[in-house]
Order: sequence, then structure tokens, then C-alpha cells
Amino acid sequence: MNKPFTIGITGGSGSGKTYFLQGLSDLFKPEEICLISQDNYYKPREQQPIDENGVKNFDLPISIDRDAFLSDLIKLKAGQSVFKKEYTFNNPAAEPSLLEFKSAPIIIVEGLFVQFFEEIAKEIDLKIFIEAKDHVKLGRRIRRDQVERGYDLDDVLYRYQFHVMPIYESQIEPLKHYSDLVIPNNSNFKKALEVLASFLKSKIEVAN
Repeated sequence: MNKPFTIGITGGSGSGKTYFLQGLSDLFKPEEICLISQDNYYKPREQQPIDENGVKNFDLPISIDRDAFLSDLIKLKAGQSVFKKEYTFNNPAAEPSLLEFKSAPIIIVEGLFVQFFEEIAKEIDLKIFIEAKDHVKLGRRIRRDQVERGYDLDDVLYRYQFHVMPIYESQIEPLKHYSDLVIPNNSNFKKALEVLASFLKSKIEVAN
């Protein structure tokens, strides 16, 4: 097996990273692409940092088990499969699944800190930054956190103001200037998706 081509996708919370990945995945066969998300590498809830008001902060680099994330990425790049228990945050109604990630010619890692963690950034061949306006990101964050993570509106707004935006402005947004591609996602990214998919398909053809 030839060395997989590895892409790292980052951007602010609510920028549309997951939606972009879903759209990209739909353009490939399952055996051609492997998607792995930082969201499944959060440390256990009891190990998460707590702010001065007693609220757990999931938006800091130390919230992530970066060693496990790196280890699994290296395994995938070596052609091995990886099994990982789904992370469900604080949603008691969500039953975690055992996820299987199979190595593929294209490996995509996604998350806030995939380019911030130097040891993971070194494993990435193409760095992509997804950006969107703040009010767009907030609206998406509200919908996601209420439905998927069980947070009420006040909780979502508090976390966005005191956790999400400070870390984005200080540590995530500057990564945009070191990315290979910056994709705006305020309304849609159809053309960018088509261009990227065409490029990746050419990589697969060369590998074969």
C-alpha cells in the first residue's frame, strides 16, 4: 500500500467542518477515504478543565487526548485499522458506539486543534482552514449543542462567549495564515468541494 495522502481540516466551532467532511465523503467510495474527528478524542469528563464559574471547558488544547489522537493517526497511515469509542459529551440520551476507522488512500483528520498540535500537523500533507462569520458560527453552534449535546441556550451562549471565542481568537484563527487552503463557508462551499474532490481523485489514481 502506498503512503496515504493526509489532510487536516480546522476552523472555528460552527464553521461547518463536519458538514464539509460529509459532503466530501459522499463523493468517494468508502474504501477510498477515511475520516477521523478530534471530537472522539476528548479526555473523560472528570478530567476536563473547569473555569472560575465551575463550568467544564471543552475548548482548550488540554481537553484533548493528543497522544491517543496522534497514535491512531500514525496507525492509519501505516495501513492499520483503528477502533475508538464514540464521545458523547454530556448527553445521557446518546448511546456511544464503537467506531471503526479503516486506513484508505485519503485520510482526513478534522478538529479545532489538528493544526495547532505540532506533532499532528507534521503528519498532514494538506492543511485546510474553514472559516465563517461569527454570527453564522454562533447559530450553527446553538443548533448543534442543543440537539446533540443537550445544552440549554444560556449554557451555549456562555460557552461561546467565555470558552469558544477566546480560544478561537488566540490560537485557532492565526492558523489560517499557515494553511494551504482557506475555504469560506457562510452560505455554501459547493465549488470548493468539487475542486478538492477532483484533486483528491487524482491522488487516488496515481496511488493505484
